[in-house]
Amino acid sequence: MAKFIVTKEFWELFPDAHFGIVLAKNFDNSGKTPDEVLQLLNKANEQSEKFTQEDIFSENPAVTVWREAYKKFKTKKGARSSIENLLKRVSKGKEVGTINPLVDLYNSISLMYGLPAGGEDLDTFVGDMRLTKARGGEEFIGIGEEKSEPCLADEVAYLDEAGAVCRCWNWRDGKRTMLTDETRNAFLIVESCVAEQESAVHEATEKLSALINEHFGLRTTVGIVDKAHPNLEL
Repeated sequence: MAKFIVTKEFWELFPDAHFGIVLAKNFDNSGKTPDEVLQLLNKANEQSEKFTQEDIFSENPAVTVWREAYKKFKTKKGARSSIENLLKRVSKGKEVGTINPLVDLYNSISLMYGLPAGGEDLDTFVGDMRLTKARGGEEFIGIGEEKSEPCLADEVAYLDEAGAVCRCWNWRDGKRTMLTDETRNAFLIVESCVAEQESAVHEATEKLSALINEHFGLRTTVGIVDKAHPNLEL
């Protein structure tokens, strides 16, 4: 069985990071997002304003903590964490809108808790998925792109045997593993980079699982990955 593995090279940089994992299997992602979930997403857009109270956007703690994290590894110029990108969008009056049910769910959680959250199609993984330092040159085609932009050496990235799944930690997802209307088995993740965010990760992960169970009638599998428990079976 494939695993999600966070490697020693990552923990050397971020020993206090935590990851909440939700595995949603036999999920039908092809339909319209339920009205209740759309209402949740709309409310989450409003709730996210609590994370952008500082006049200078970069001085908001939810942004600052990730900017500091991104200084610890090689990144593509201009790469920012996914939560910064979402919060900046909302702060400029551009609500995060609907994409598909699974994406709408994890975006809602991300905005509600001020944490990066994401998702991938489990059936597209080639071998284990690892969060680690890239060697450099790993194949990656971003969502909406046609040309490969390979990883940089020493860039923190999610990788499988076929290349990169998500570059610069949580900056940008790849087309190959993205959640689509055809997704039936999903890997969803909530991320933290410092100890102070641990409890929020646990709460957000349980909330995400509960929302899927409530609105889609599934029994999800939930797990926490940290330095003491660096692997999770998928």
